[in-house]
Amino acid sequence: MEIVVSGIRPTGNLHLGNYFGAVKNFLRLQDEYKCFFFIADWHSLTTHPHPGDVTVNVRKILAEYLACGIDPEKAAIYVQSDVKEILELYLFLNMNAYLGELQRVTSFKEKARKQPENVNAGLLTYPTLMAADIIIHKANKVPVGKDQEQNMEMARKFARRFNTIYGVDFFPEPESYYFTGEAVKVPGLDGSGKMGKSEGNAIYLVDDAATIRKKVMKAVTDSGPTEPNSVKPEAIENLFTMLKIVSSPDTYDYFNEKYNCCEIRYGDLKKQLAEDIVQFTAPIRERILEISADVAYMDKVVAQGAEKARESASRTIKEVRKIIGFK
Repeated sequence: MEIVVSGIRPTGNLHLGNYFGAVKNFLRLQDEYKCFFFIADWHSLTTHPHPGDVTVNVRKILAEYLACGIDPEKAAIYVQSDVKEILELYLFLNMNAYLGELQRVTSFKEKARKQPENVNAGLLTYPTLMAADIIIHKANKVPVGKDQEQNMEMARKFARRFNTIYGVDFFPEPESYYFTGEAVKVPGLDGSGKMGKSEGNAIYLVDDAATIRKKVMKAVTDSGPTEPNSVKPEAIENLFTMLKIVSSPDTYDYFNEKYNCCEIRYGDLKKQLAEDIVQFTAPIRERILEISADVAYMDKVVAQGAEKARESASRTIKEVRKIIGFK
């Protein structure tokens, strides 16, 4: 059976863009492959979070992914720091990683530029920890965005280098898995780009109805079309894209016709869009709050996931030690 590994950064809340761009596909993957989904709390240390934030952020993101439908009976969902074998493999990979190649990684150079006062070893060796996360389970596929392709190439390089140095065919070279067909780019509410935390243009799955309505009503619009069937500006197209995602086809067609006839009332469109988003997110939000309040359940889920992950990781590390020469 093919194995899929994917890491989840424990930062911020999930928004609609996360849900339609990745989470929905995770739900499909867990039905088709043997999946390991982990919350990457070690990776988060490169930004020096406050000690109290680490546990809070892990619980927050765990509750949200479970509320969206990740099934701990189908997939192993665990906290990275619960699987100590990853650190041992990380050490072994670092012994065969070279300073020059790590310094050339685009994500390292970008982070070093943005945070020159905090260029730490964790940032430099991020690709080796990511590789250890993946190949500890001898994964075949990793669902990633295009921005992670260089790190994926490094993971393949480290797997290949280990095999070459020790004359074995032990680690498979993991493939980048790109979602097709179902992944949706959800626009933000600021008139351009995609929805994102850092852009401040996101609607979060945990937002209450009043917050959603307030955000949607502030969405960027214009004075309206002056010619029938005119091309929609980007900000307006974004609203219609969101309408297509969360509303019924009839609702979309109604407002599209109003736009084409130059009779569109953006206030009415926003009110309808807000109510449809509220209706879509309400069951997920309710489930998030329910799971967040059940600490015992979350502890049980991560313990169960850690057991599955450690079983897989310990098998790999036992063989790695033997290959390297440790008794």
